[in-house]
Amino acid sequence: MDAELQFDDRFVLSDRTFAQVKVWRVPIAVRGSSHGLKYSFALVVDSECVLRYDNEAGKGDHRHTNGIETPLEFDNLTGLLADFWKEVDEWVRRNGL
Repeated sequence: MDAELQFDDRFVLSDRTFAQVKVWRVPIAVRGSSHGLKYSFALVVDSECVLRYDNEAGKGDHRHTNGIETPLEFDNLTGLLADFWKEVDEWVRRNGL
């Protein structure tokens, strides 16, 4: 069984900014993760990804910001999405977008 796309949504936040949220259900956990989801959440400003949450194979659950990769705690998808949107809101507020 292949990965099954659960959702792929783009949220336009301004003429310069959007967030992309993709989630797949996978039959076997991605190497480094302990759950059955593959995901990629990105905040893109002026065609540059400034914040990304993902679980690339071998790296597990992590985030990228300011060129730095840090681990993420994955309890559930709802909590992870809430954390992402909180960071998006903070980034937009700090940068006046």
